[in-house]
Amino acid sequence: MLLDVPPEGQDDGTCVYLLAHGAGAPMTSTFIAGVAERLAAHGLPVLRFQYAYMEQVQRLGMRRPPDRLSLLESVHRAASRDLQQRFPGRHLLLGGKSLGGRIASHLAAQGEACAGLLFLGYPLHPAGKPDKLRSEHFAALAQPALFLQGDRDALCDLALLRTAVEVYGGQATLAVIEGADHGFDVLRSSGRSSGEVMDQVAARTIAWVRSTFPA
Repeated sequence: MLLDVPPEGQDDGTCVYLLAHGAGAPMTSTFIAGVAERLAAHGLPVLRFQYAYMEQVQRLGMRRPPDRLSLLESVHRAASRDLQQRFPGRHLLLGGKSLGGRIASHLAAQGEACAGLLFLGYPLHPAGKPDKLRSEHFAALAQPALFLQGDRDALCDLALLRTAVEVYGGQATLAVIEGADHGFDVLRSSGRSSGEVMDQVAARTIAWVRSTFPA
């Protein structure tokens, strides 16, 4: 686990965020680390962790698919409990990149302690299969949620997401990152760097957190 903490005097003591990685990149990937560090710099403590299969990927140097759903949920749940023990009394925000966000949403639907959900590229459907939606549990989610999505995301047709959030049980906010794909990469022709995209993701996240959970 890696804990990104705010600079001295910048933490308002309100929320903490458990940030899970996506299916193909670890918690130390450029995007996950960059977003976590930026959120902490804005005053939000962030705990990063890894699923069991990703630990094996890094240890053995061999790619492998994600674990079965029950194991993913178990590891995610344990990390959530760890963060709650580190920061008792805080509003706990669950979420993550792609797969990690999806697992967080499953835990929240099952009743896991959670004040809000922060999705970085929710994988609404497999690439090229918009008929296979992963939103069947949205109606069971009562927590406020922020969906940060790129408008070139092959795993999330924005029109389908807008329809899906209509049945979301709580207050769902969609923030679109212009020109970004599922990995939040933008075309060179956009004139924006990856760092600028991460700045935008962090800024929109912090704005939502502060408006939803005022100090």
